[in-house]
Amino acid sequence: MRWEQYVLYVERIGSRYFMVAGIFFLLFYILRIQKTRYKKIQARTPKQSDYVREIGYSMITVAIFGLVVLVMLQVPSIRQYTTFYTKIEQHGWLYFFLAFPLLFMIHDTYFYWTHRLMHHKRLFKTVHLVHHQSTNPSPWAAYAFHPLEAVVEAGVFVVFLFTLPVHSLHIVLFFFFMIVYNVYGHLGYELYPNRFNKHWLGKWINTSVSHNQHHQYFKGNYGLYFTFWDRVMGTLRKDYDVRFDEVTKKNKV
Repeated sequence: MRWEQYVLYVERIGSRYFMVAGIFFLLFYILRIQKTRYKKIQARTPKQSDYVREIGYSMITVAIFGLVVLVMLQVPSIRQYTTFYTKIEQHGWLYFFLAFPLLFMIHDTYFYWTHRLMHHKRLFKTVHLVHHQSTNPSPWAAYAFHPLEAVVEAGVFVVFLFTLPVHSLHIVLFFFFMIVYNVYGHLGYELYPNRFNKHWLGKWINTSVSHNQHHQYFKGNYGLYFTFWDRVMGTLRKDYDVRFDEVTKKNKV
């Protein structure tokens, strides 16, 4: 029974990854490559071997994510201590919707600090270097983690289950948005308009340019959804605004 449940989790996580990354890859790297070329952050295109490596590690990540979900939700001795619930009436619709901003803030904080930790010289080569082999990332890099990093990334799910009530729909909707934004961050193209980075709200939102710089230079821009922690901790690259303007001011050829 648990094996069947594990396969189901892997299929769900994997189909979500391949669907979202596949659609973005098809649109920006195959069907519309000429029409969207001016939006490319780095002029060069990843090699075929890069795609193969990214997909290979992503499949391992999907398997690990599925295992973590299985353990947390299907092992009674663990699940009984979690905050997971299945009836919305238990906490009401107001809480159901208000929980989403909390989930994003918790995840962004978790991601920023674990990400910075993995950049420590004693951990980087072992845990995080695999992901940084994609110096010019494609959509397939979203889940291209070393197995140890995949465990770290899955850890936020555990944090959720022990910090605030989480409904099954919270998990489905939140992690769907997460992979969409994660793929956008690794897309290699900027989709936000010019001066978005100067807008009172946009300046706090992480962009594809921001994360692409992180992959290209390995330092700075550690956030996932927001630039809050990067700005507060002084780790937002000083050339970020200049680079964002350069990319978004390009004219369509």
